[in-house]
Amino acid sequence: MVTPPKQSPATQAITAGRAHSGKSLAPALWASSTWESDGLDDANRRATSTRHNDFYSRYANPTVEQFEHAVAELEGAEAALAFGSGMGAIAATVFALCGTGSHIVAQRQLYAGTLAFLQGPCQRMGIDVTFIDVSTPGAFAEAVIPGRTMLVIAESPSNPRLELADLDELGSIRGPLTLVDSTFATPLGQQPLAHGVDISLHSATKGIAGHNDATLGVIAGDCDLLDDIWAYAVLHGSTPSPFDALNALRGIRTLGVRTRQQNESARSVAVMLADHPMVS
Repeated sequence: MVTPPKQSPATQAITAGRAHSGKSLAPALWASSTWESDGLDDANRRATSTRHNDFYSRYANPTVEQFEHAVAELEGAEAALAFGSGMGAIAATVFALCGTGSHIVAQRQLYAGTLAFLQGPCQRMGIDVTFIDVSTPGAFAEAVIPGRTMLVIAESPSNPRLELADLDELGSIRGPLTLVDSTFATPLGQQPLAHGVDISLHSATKGIAGHNDATLGVIAGDCDLLDDIWAYAVLHGSTPSPFDALNALRGIRTLGVRTRQQNESARSVAVMLADHPMVS
């Protein structure tokens, strides 16, 4: 067999997530919440399966699954798992991996919702959080408590100040799992997993979907790890809408051209401001 040539990221954005679409260039919308079963044994098999996509849409949904496959392909990941929002992704992932007595290391420069979650519900549940300055080299690793730190959280670029984390430094940390909120970069801007990071997270509401008509979160990483997170997430209930997944998958098709134009526009603004006599 002839191995197909490797696609550019912009082409991947157009072709990813089509495995279950047959010859259709657009994904099918599966709006159903529930599927018919062939009897009690069949229903039991589906109910006890991992991420079975034709049982109950809180467990999985074919349209959402196509969106997940597209994100996984763009991230260079084994799998992806979608949520009803970016905060749904954060909350479900943290609570899936951490419990009373756990310790988290996180940067101070975080999205306000994430910061409020770590300072509020996490503290109330007995999860300790140490905040570090992302601009200090080695700060993440120095704050890790061996045997107790379960998760290291970074956001790069951060919202809204665009602080940057050293992804190679994060990927070299051993012991706790590492997570990067890569929302602002999108998978076409960076791939945290390629730097050794365990989980790449997005509020897909923003750059990935891109058209202000979908609210979604998504994580990408190792299949076994995501299955473990799913086992909690299905109880947490931050269920992604198949309608939003459809819109986000459509948004992914324009991610390449949008990213290129955004970069060009940002550079034009930066050059104009740099040369402006009233800007120091």
